[in-house]
Amino acid sequence: MARRRLLAVFSAVLAAVITVMNVATSAVAATGTWGHVSVPAQVRPQAAMNEAVAFGPERAWAVGTDAVGREAPGFPLLLRWDGTAWKRQGVPGPGWQGELLSIAATSPTAAWAVGRDTSGGARLLRFDGRAWSESRAPRGAVLDKVVAGAGEVWLIGARDGAQVLLRRDGGAWREVPAPPGSVYGLHVLAADDVWAAGATGTGAAVSHWDGQAWQQTIVGFPRSAVSSVLAVSPTEVWAGGTDGFVGGPPGRPIPPLLVRFDGQAWNRVALPADFGSVSSLAPSPSGELGWVALAGSQKRGPVGGPPLVPGPDFLSWNGQSFTEYGEPAVAGEGRSRTLRLAPVPGTASVWSVGRADGPEGTFAPRVLRFG
Repeated sequence: MARRRLLAVFSAVLAAVITVMNVATSAVAATGTWGHVSVPAQVRPQAAMNEAVAFGPERAWAVGTDAVGREAPGFPLLLRWDGTAWKRQGVPGPGWQGELLSIAATSPTAAWAVGRDTSGGARLLRFDGRAWSESRAPRGAVLDKVVAGAGEVWLIGARDGAQVLLRRDGGAWREVPAPPGSVYGLHVLAADDVWAAGATGTGAAVSHWDGQAWQQTIVGFPRSAVSSVLAVSPTEVWAGGTDGFVGGPPGRPIPPLLVRFDGQAWNRVALPADFGSVSSLAPSPSGELGWVALAGSQKRGPVGGPPLVPGPDFLSWNGQSFTEYGEPAVAGEGRSRTLRLAPVPGTASVWSVGRADGPEGTFAPRVLRFG
């Protein structure tokens, strides 16, 4: 009897220790800093990253452009992360000049990238798990972005100056009616459950597609816009962009805009930055809002000091409040002009790719990683 009681006490203590260790491990895993990750040496000056997608700690892709000059349009840039370093990959098709704008994937063996060549023609690339190949772009469409989710692939673009949305249906692209105004970002939960971020003449707009029609809500002042949207559930949706008025100190910067839907109404969310733009939203491993990227973030300076001081570049959300993070300093370069987030599935790590200020009016590719 005494032996059984001793074993029971020992088991309880051991379970408590394991619980404490798990909690401590989770706490450590949730903390970290943003660090700079170098691009390959083959990437030439005047380069920029536009978007990335990750499948795990050892697999990611990023797209952009390099060798851009005053009279040179540049070349498409495709990078692959192998768990240790970014490596440049060849772009399929006869050598062409232009830019890769966006990348998305439904799985590690099904990825898409869109771009534009110097003639303005659309470029559509497809990855099958082994190699990239050129795919025929929808006729007459100029493509800006590709979005994937829940096995779905959608394209955002224009045709004859009008907005066009296309959905991959079997082996073909089918046009989907676009909501009023412009669409800059999508979050696809299903073929009949899609959220769009954009703008109309009366302000920033978020629209929901139910498979038959769009229901649109104006969420900002005139001249405001939202470019990123993250749907957590039918009663929690986030959208971010820029607010609809100009004001403030010299330079007249524009405030950021972050709004949240609670199932009934859209409400503005206060941000620890007075000016800048919400350029990207990323989910946590659980699917909740995890990160907000703030491009060009600034705060009003103290009385008697400079009118503006740098604000946070990234905000992590714990469900109740934001924690501020700054991007690391990079020798010879300034702050990022664009910040596009790409979470690493199953981990607390997040990639950010973009374009930073370089010396003497130049620019440079910027790749950052948290965790």
